[in-house]
Amino acid sequence: MRIRSVAWIAAALLAVSLSVNAQTYPAREMRVVVGLPAGSGGDVVARFYADKLARVSGQTVIVENKPGMILSIGADAVAKSAPDGYTILITSVTSSHAANLFLFKKLPYNPITDFTPVALLQQGYFILVVRPESGWTSVAKLTAAMKEKGAKASYGYGSPPALASAEFYKARAGLQAVGIPYRTAMQSLPQMFAGELDFQFIDSTQGTPLITGGKLRGLAITSGKRIPGVELPTMAEAANIPEFDVSPTWGVFLPAGAPQSVVAQLESWFDEITKMDSTKQFLARTHASSYPGGAQALAAFLPKEIKRWEQLAKLAKIQPR
Repeated sequence: MRIRSVAWIAAALLAVSLSVNAQTYPAREMRVVVGLPAGSGGDVVARFYADKLARVSGQTVIVENKPGMILSIGADAVAKSAPDGYTILITSVTSSHAANLFLFKKLPYNPITDFTPVALLQQGYFILVVRPESGWTSVAKLTAAMKEKGAKASYGYGSPPALASAEFYKARAGLQAVGIPYRTAMQSLPQMFAGELDFQFIDSTQGTPLITGGKLRGLAITSGKRIPGVELPTMAEAANIPEFDVSPTWGVFLPAGAPQSVVAQLESWFDEITKMDSTKQFLARTHASSYPGGAQALAAFLPKEIKRWEQLAKLAKIQPR
């Protein structure tokens, strides 16, 4: 009986604490967790929104990088944090909450029940790239060359969308290229520049400057439709794969059980951020698209994205590890 009483009192104190916290939120600095290394494309995205959150909230926002297990380490850290609104996950929903379900046999968290959805932010795409010296100026030429190389062909990847894109391309084109994993796409670049990798899919944030700088050649994008201002065909067009659409979507989560008032406040702030001119400029600069939405929109989006990646994983013949 005493144990029950202590447990009841603890639960009551937590409820009171969360209630008071919601009324004064935010009363102290907030922590944004990103499951990627500092300097990576995803880190750039998370830090941009964290900086804007600090501006609109008037409170200090600290960005904490927790890389590993393809964004899962960071997501798990947030899932196990106190649901008080002071630990926030800004993540590629596509990777940490959808694709990873089919890349790993077991995740340390449940993408749906262990989190509170807050907002949708933006959507990006990946670019199929090769070395300019390769002579491969189209997806068709790359495909022909990779078929000749057979199992000696290789590609690098540093994220679920990059892996899925490459494996989907391989499966549909009938290639035998071997995938080499990296913690980030940037870590694969020395091998790419040296000709040790034949091709790879790199996110637009990091890939675009390398293409415009002449260090890489872009052949096609993974988006399901053409992007205004981007002079590259889609993989659906260039590789003749109509169902090819890999568009990483970013969103915001809190741990499960976060107070509704805190969720509403953050939802309002991120809605304000997505409408800022500076955000539009950031998206244009990184060749991403605005994909705004509140808590309900993210909650509705997540199961659909999981279903889409279940189908994509089957099409790409991805085996969980």
